[in-house]
Amino acid sequence: MELYSKDMKKPKRLFGNIKLFVLCHALLQLTQLLYSSYFKSSITTIERRYGFSSTSSGTLSSLHEVGNTILIVFVSYFGSRVNRPRFIGVGGVLMAVSALMLTLPHFLYPPYEFDSVLHDRPDLCRAAANASGPAAAAACGAGQEALRISDSHRVWLLMGGAQLLFGVGSVPIQPYGLSYIDDYAGAANAPLYIAILFSVSVFGPAFGYLLGSAVLRVYVDVDKTGSATHQELTPYDPRWVGAWWMGLLVSSCCLALTSIPYFFFPRSMRQQSQMNGTDATTRLEPEETKKQKSSLLDFLKMFPSLLVRLLLSPFFLMLVLSQCCFSAVIAGLATFLNKFLEHQYSASAVESSLLIGAVNLPSLAVGILVGGIIMKRAGLSLKAIPRFSVVVLSLSALLLVPVFFMGCSSQDVFGVNPPHATPAGAVCYSNCSCPEGGYNPVCGSDGVEYVSPCNAGCTNFTRHPNNTYKVQVYTSCSCVADLQAQAVPGHCPSSCPHLLLPVMLTISFAGLIASLSHNPIYMMVLRTVPPEEKSFAIGIQFMLMRVLAWLPAPALFGMAIDSSCVWWKRKCGSKLSCGYYDNNTLRNRYLGLMLAFKSMGIVFLVMLGWKLRRTREYSLEKTEEGPL
Repeated sequence: MELYSKDMKKPKRLFGNIKLFVLCHALLQLTQLLYSSYFKSSITTIERRYGFSSTSSGTLSSLHEVGNTILIVFVSYFGSRVNRPRFIGVGGVLMAVSALMLTLPHFLYPPYEFDSVLHDRPDLCRAAANASGPAAAAACGAGQEALRISDSHRVWLLMGGAQLLFGVGSVPIQPYGLSYIDDYAGAANAPLYIAILFSVSVFGPAFGYLLGSAVLRVYVDVDKTGSATHQELTPYDPRWVGAWWMGLLVSSCCLALTSIPYFFFPRSMRQQSQMNGTDATTRLEPEETKKQKSSLLDFLKMFPSLLVRLLLSPFFLMLVLSQCCFSAVIAGLATFLNKFLEHQYSASAVESSLLIGAVNLPSLAVGILVGGIIMKRAGLSLKAIPRFSVVVLSLSALLLVPVFFMGCSSQDVFGVNPPHATPAGAVCYSNCSCPEGGYNPVCGSDGVEYVSPCNAGCTNFTRHPNNTYKVQVYTSCSCVADLQAQAVPGHCPSSCPHLLLPVMLTISFAGLIASLSHNPIYMMVLRTVPPEEKSFAIGIQFMLMRVLAWLPAPALFGMAIDSSCVWWKRKCGSKLSCGYYDNNTLRNRYLGLMLAFKSMGIVFLVMLGWKLRRTREYSLEKTEEGPL
């Protein structure tokens, strides 16, 4: 009986260790960031699969911020009244469920269909009634095309609901986890443990993009169709859709596994400094005691006045607005850098995810780390931080300027781009009954690209000698202005692929320089508000960053990208995803919006520095306790 009681005490002793909690929380945050970055890495693939515009996909990727923003105030209030580990565990389970929900469209809706001359969607020139005539309209009224359009809307709503649920689940993760560590690690160990926590979790985004690079090599319906169905496609084919849902299943399993330990941690434990002593009481801060005496109604009554007082502080307001501008840049990069690389430099989704995970994200992590070292070694004062930040952020903005010129114009596409966009050019395939919105790009022997073999007027094709499931060449193409009158599958060769790596290195180096200011700017928030309002100020800071940056920025960048589209895929008159962009316009608007946000942030920092120089109250230099 005595042995049994000792064994029962072992789990309690194990989960009463704050070091184990730090390890578990680091793994949960790593997995949470892995999911978020993976979803962003696969967003262009989901666009292609379900016909979303960039505005729709950008909005979808940021919807999880809604639930987080609405509930963060209530979570902050109830922090001292609930079992924090258990709430974190419940939040992790909700995130796992939401990741699982995102995969449902793959299992609930029909397999992906692509235009091909080898399967059920013939795409050759056939002399028949025009495809946009009454027969096509009748087919749209009651056929599969109308069903696919309605499916696309339902998929977006389902995914949007899953993203909202993920936002709800993520609310308690950071506030409860950090406060729990701070309460029971002891004053001497808490900073070290929190640093370890973020050091581990920072690998999450890199792992997410690398996971995307791995699973997007697999065909989306590998579990539904026979191998012969998709052997025609490769990851470099413009019609290719990778297995985006596989990474979400992996993320869901990881989130569920890392959430389980939280249900075994106690509501409170001894401080680490008490572990070897005889005092078994838990720490209860005076601030928590006050919170417990106040009601939720009192808290909500006080909230507007506290918020207004904080926002009336010019130092806090300018600082947070500058952070919102820089966060908008990060949101635009995280959501659409894949798409930018794919359309500008002919990179596949696999290549772009690999480069972002292996080059861009590690450079940001290095920049944040070096910025922290500079803060510690140089002992930057409150007045020096804005000057330092303006210098490094201006340098990072200047590094982006060459990227405006590191690209090439769009490939000539017959019927889309000049000089082949005139209506008279359509005569050669006017009797071909080409399907509306058909998308199966081919490159003619005249060097011009065509939206499909049908639009090139091709009437025949030859199978590949080494793979009968692939087309080697399309022949008898009436629109191809060349003696051969042939076309090969895929886009015409681009003159820009060699610029992919230089551009990626330039963007990554600019990100590294900009991230040097991350820690200094963050620490300024703690020095420009009264000590008793620090916790509230940090909460408001993150709430404003979500409302003003992380929520609207992806949609704004998506609108900028959509505005550069010159040819939309259509079904039954409805506009789906974009097929062709004007590359020069896309590059200028995407990078220009980024540069505009960064410039606005720099202006706010200049105003902040000027205000600090004129205000003696905030002339706080390095103190005996160390730098900021």
